[in-house]
Amino acid sequence: MPGYEIVDYAGGRDPEVAALILTIQREDVGLDVPIEEQPELLDIAAAYRDGAFWVAVAGTDIVGTIGMMRYGDSGVLKKLFVRHDYRGPGGASHGLYDKALQWAAAQRLAAIFLDTPSVATRSHAFYRRRGYRIVSRAELPPTYDFPDRDSVIFKLDLPPVAAVLQHSRSVILEE
Repeated sequence: MPGYEIVDYAGGRDPEVAALILTIQREDVGLDVPIEEQPELLDIAAAYRDGAFWVAVAGTDIVGTIGMMRYGDSGVLKKLFVRHDYRGPGGASHGLYDKALQWAAAQRLAAIFLDTPSVATRSHAFYRRRGYRIVSRAELPPTYDFPDRDSVIFKLDLPPVAAVLQHSRSVILEE
C-alpha cells in the first residue's frame, strides 16, 4: 500500500474533499446524497470549529477523511471515507480513526456516536470490531442535527483516557 500522512485540515481544499466523499458515497455505498444535504462539506473548517477534521494525504492527493464534532461530553464521528487503494489493514482508515480517537481522549469525551447508512454494511463491521454498539436515535446528543435518513446509530462508551489509546492499538493488531 502506498504511503500516506494524516494531517489536521484547516480548509483550502473543500471541493477536493467533497469530491472524494461524494464519489465514495455514490460508487462504493450506492448513495446519491447531494452536497446540498451535506452543508458541512461547503465550509469544513467552519463546520468543525468545535471539533476537528483530518485528511489522509498521499503526495498531493487527499485519499481519506474523518471528522469529529463535539456535543458536550460526547463526540459525533463524521465523514470517514477512504479511497479504495488506501483501505485494509494498515490503511488510511485505521490511521484516520486512531487520530480521531486520540482527539476524543484528549478532549476527555465520555462517548462517541456516529450515524451510518443502513446499506453501509462494511462500515458497520469496521465499527463493531472497535466496540461500537447500535443504539436508538434517542441516545444521540440532543443538539446533534441528525440527518434523517435510513441510518443506523452506533455508540462507543469511552474508557478513561489511557485505556482509549490501548483499545485502539489492540483492535488494529487483531485485524
